[in-house]
Amino acid sequence: MKIAVDAMGGDYAPEEVVLGAIEAVKAYKKYDVVLVGDAKEIRRVMTEYGTTESDRLSIVHAGEVIEMDEHPAQAIRKKKDASIVVATRLVKEGVCDAVVAPGSTGAAVTAALLGLGRIKGIERPCIATPIPSKKGVSILLDSGANSDSKPKHLVQAAIMGSHYAQHIFGIKEPNIGLLNIGAEASKGNELAQTTYPMLEQTKTISFYGNVEGRDITEGIVDVVVCDGFVGNIILKFGEGIALLIMQLVKDSIRNGGLLAKLGAMAVLPAFRHLRKRLDFTEYGGAPLLGIDGSFIICHGSSKAKTIRHAVRVAGELAEEDVVGHIRASIEEEEGQHNDCES
Repeated sequence: MKIAVDAMGGDYAPEEVVLGAIEAVKAYKKYDVVLVGDAKEIRRVMTEYGTTESDRLSIVHAGEVIEMDEHPAQAIRKKKDASIVVATRLVKEGVCDAVVAPGSTGAAVTAALLGLGRIKGIERPCIATPIPSKKGVSILLDSGANSDSKPKHLVQAAIMGSHYAQHIFGIKEPNIGLLNIGAEASKGNELAQTTYPMLEQTKTISFYGNVEGRDITEGIVDVVVCDGFVGNIILKFGEGIALLIMQLVKDSIRNGGLLAKLGAMAVLPAFRHLRKRLDFTEYGGAPLLGIDGSFIICHGSSKAKTIRHAVRVAGELAEEDVVGHIRASIEEEEGQHNDCES
């Protein structure tokens, strides 16, 4: 299985992206990586790390790069030889099985929409982000693809998130929660109140009901559905809180004298475990669900560790045929809707 990686995307490209790809092919024997970007630059970095091209780690040249400050749609249409465009094209043509896209989220979403298209029946693809919870992980979607959503979009997000939780995280019957300001069905704005009964009537998911912000980390449900505006704020706030907690712990140890330092040594394994649980890089990236292909979007500040894990997640997404499972559920829901109307 081949994973196309945009080697020029992100704040630390191409060095960290190439290093992550090198680590990925060493760690995951069943996934090969195709690095897409400036071939000369990619080879330079590979040489620095003592690696050369091979059957498992190859290069496809792309002469253009979409910068973070460029307008996504305009740049994608103008730069036909941009690395993210070429990487997406490799999946469309069947050369590769999935895309890993660090860098501009807007450019990645636009490239996926124009290059791969949507699954039939899906109106708005969405980004699904794993968030640590007391019970393991909760899937938050949409976490940034769509700022404005309609009730139908949230219903489709619920279906897609259910399959992601089931087939990638091994959750047999994922519970779906609608993010709201209260647990009662009558709570929330017009979007939430309209979406609630639609989710109740959706046969291909297990709908729990409304959940509040604090319930996400409690792990009350497996999948939390909201619009991309709210979801992205929650995601960024959560990242900030995790970093703050770790920094406060370090500061307390540093300023607590000898006794605090001795105590920290005793609980060091627990601290390392906590840091790993809160580290977003462990999850690699977030899938763009609803696209007719396997597509992973990484944080713009992704380093080698994130890229390595993203290659694994991209491979799993393609292997488990999450796209096919989503397609089948959307067809089933549309069939039931048509039966009700006739």
